[in-house]
Amino acid sequence: MHLSVETFAGRLNEIMPVIVKEFTARFTKELHKNKITLPQFLVLEFLSRGGSSKMTELANFMNVTTAAMTGIVDRLVRDGYLKRVADCNDRRIIKVKLTDDGNVIVKKINERKRQMFIKVFGRISEEDRERYLTILKQIKDVLVENNI
Repeated sequence: MHLSVETFAGRLNEIMPVIVKEFTARFTKELHKNKITLPQFLVLEFLSRGGSSKMTELANFMNVTTAAMTGIVDRLVRDGYLKRVADCNDRRIIKVKLTDDGNVIVKKINERKRQMFIKVFGRISEEDRERYLTILKQIKDVLVENNI
C-alpha cells in the first residue's frame, strides 16, 4: 500500500490528538493524586536526571521566566520536594536540588507511568513495539537535530 506523506500527515493529525489527550488525562490524574502539577513534575524529573541546577537553567529548560520558575520552585520547596543550596565554588550562586521526598515522588510517579505503558503496550505485539520504538527514536532525532 502506498501512503503519501500528505495522507500520512492527515491521518496522524487525526490520531495524535486522541493519543496525547488519553495519555495526558491518565498521567495528570496520577499527578493530581500526588498533588503535583505537570510543570512541577517536569522540574522534579529534570533535577532527578541532572542533579542540582541553577534557576536560570531550570527556567530555560521549562521555557519560562526566572520569576515564573521561582514560583514553581517555591511551592516545591514548601512541599519538601526541593531544597535550595549554595554553590560550593561560589556562595552567591544558589542551586536547587531534590530532597529525599522529591526523589521518592519522582520514582513513584514514573513507576505508575511505566505501569500505564505496560497496560497499553502489553496489548501490542513485541514486533510492533520494537518498530514503534525505532520510529520514535528517529522522530526524536529529527526533532532534536533539525530543530523543526
